[in-house]
Amino acid sequence: MDLSQSFEAYKPFLKQYWLPIALALFGLIFLSYGLIALFGGSSSSTEVVFESGAPASESARLKEIIIDVSGAVVKPGVYHLNFDSRVQDALVAAGGLAGSADRNWVEKNLNLAAKLRDGGKIYIPHEGESRIMNQESGSTLGAGTGVTSGLININTASESELDTLPGIGPVTAQKIINGRPYETIEDLLNRKIVGSKVFEQIKEKITVY
Repeated sequence: MDLSQSFEAYKPFLKQYWLPIALALFGLIFLSYGLIALFGGSSSSTEVVFESGAPASESARLKEIIIDVSGAVVKPGVYHLNFDSRVQDALVAAGGLAGSADRNWVEKNLNLAAKLRDGGKIYIPHEGESRIMNQESGSTLGAGTGVTSGLININTASESELDTLPGIGPVTAQKIINGRPYETIEDLLNRKIVGSKVFEQIKEKITVY
């Protein structure tokens, strides 16, 4: 039987079932393309997943800050805390206030809800340490340790001490206290606690140490 005779023999069958046969052929073609895409593209997909997981250690580092807690606390030292920690969290990490801590100073001058910044320092004065002599005026300061070498420490000064600065009244003095701790005096300007005009007046009269 030659080819033409074979075709004539299957012609009635093909004529009756041509649609299912055509659909089956198309299905095989699409299946072949799908298998090629699946196995041929697997290596590139693996590379994408690998790249997205690479910076994991760097992301973890960004979620941590380092704070120095010293003075009248149970365990003075340097602590690694979560990036969104507050002053209260740092004191808890240091074991809380020591028995000799000047709690009156803490209550009046330290904002426990203030957010910490990486590399910051918190110092808690001991009882009696917070009363120092102002060498320039010869008068005893009140409840703060805010004057150092003639400069007012914006991290420790009392409201009355801050009020002596030019352009600083009771309201702004309280804003400065609420914003503690500060790493640099420029934080007052960057956080919009004081305006540029007032900052120019006080920048030579203040310190953070």
